Amino acid sequence: MNLFASVLPENVIDPPDLSAYPSIEISNGALSMLLYPPDSEKGLYRATRFDWSGVIGSVKYKGHEYFGYWKESHDPAFHEDLSGPVEGFIEPGLGYAEAVPGEGFVRLGVGVLEKADEEAYNWCGTYPILDHGKWEVERGSDFVSFTHRLETDFGYAYVYRKTVRLTSDGFRLEHSLRNCGDKPIETDQFNHNFFRIDGTRSGKAFVIAFPYHLSTPDSMKGLMEISDNELHFLEDFHGKSLFINLEGFGESPDDHSFVVRNRKSGASVRVSVDKPLYRMAFWACESTLSPENFIWISVQPGEEETWTAVYTLFEE
Repeated sequence: MNLFASVLPENVIDPPDLSAYPSIEISNGALSMLLYPPDSEKGLYRATRFDWSGVIGSVKYKGHEYFGYWKESHDPAFHEDLSGPVEGFIEPGLGYAEAVPGEGFVRLGVGVLEKADEEAYNWCGTYPILDHGKWEVERGSDFVSFTHRLETDFGYAYVYRKTVRLTSDGFRLEHSLRNCGDKPIETDQFNHNFFRIDGTRSGKAFVIAFPYHLSTPDSMKGLMEISDNELHFLEDFHGKSLFINLEGFGESPDDHSFVVRNRKSGASVRVSVDKPLYRMAFWACESTLSPENFIWISVQPGEEETWTAVYTLFEE
């Protein structure tokens, strides 16, 4: 049986063939997942915007596909050319402000990058990697664990571990970050979920619900609207995109949750994280939609922080 047999999607895009890139398949009988592991020479993703661990290419459950590549071309060195619930950072990186051009700064889950001669950090740029650190990948039938070890000569060192673990109705992203250096680790982290639920075009088929009354300081350009705690599309996206910040959440981890519903196919997903929201945003283009949920990470030397994101898949 081919666990990754195609679920027929709407023909929104024609994605490239990614089969030449190293991948890992896991399954627990109910759910199957395809992941792309870190690889500095042959990996699917070799840019510097996103953490290299836990790049998920496919999640299939009860005949539904929840992710998938969302573009028609692929460049491993381009900042957004990847899929699935990948994690990144808006903050420039550890040591960026202190470094002069040519010196190094740290991006968690990537390595030591070379600072350019620039006025400000280029979040969509790809920086030369001076030190990849050391990656270890452990896998079982229903989990994959990624460990990244990095030590610098400018005060930062860490052991970062992410385990992607299947459950009976979804999966968990289990994180730990141990500060092995002399300087505090202070940064944000966000998940750019890149949902492609059954390949459905971003639009009226989808509703995104939150456990609090929503507001936004940004224009929705007549493309979406807020109804109490829900985001609704006013049209199907054809060549359009929208980014907005979302407000209304409190300091309790109970607010760090949302549900994406595909009313066309019946497939839905609930995401919850056991840390308070630091920031919440939403981005969509025609082929993918992304609630972007942020936390703040603060780890003193010698200490460790842990957090877990739970993805629950269901039909309605």
